[in-house]
Amino acid sequence: MSDGFLSLDPPVVGIILAMAIVTVLTKVGGLWLLSHLDVSERTEAGLSVLPGGIVIAILGPELAAGGPAEWSAACVVLLVMSRTENILVALCAGIVSVVLFRGVV
Repeated sequence: MSDGFLSLDPPVVGIILAMAIVTVLTKVGGLWLLSHLDVSERTEAGLSVLPGGIVIAILGPELAAGGPAEWSAACVVLLVMSRTENILVALCAGIVSVVLFRGVV
């Protein structure tokens, strides 16, 4: 588009849009499939904890390799999660806190 700092490269934009479409189709397809299957209570319980497991799988190695800022942010996440029981709020608090802690440490 332009050669400035925030220029957009058409192939990159196309790839990002394609990934977004595939992500939405996967989510919609999974919900459609589950609406047509008889799911046991055990499977339903497993699916309900899946988002948390994915977050742990992504963030666990980062935390293991992290320093004081990352560990302090993890404590903030645990505190916020214990108070709000909302994973999105806890993750947002963790992101903000790790940025702030990295600026201090």
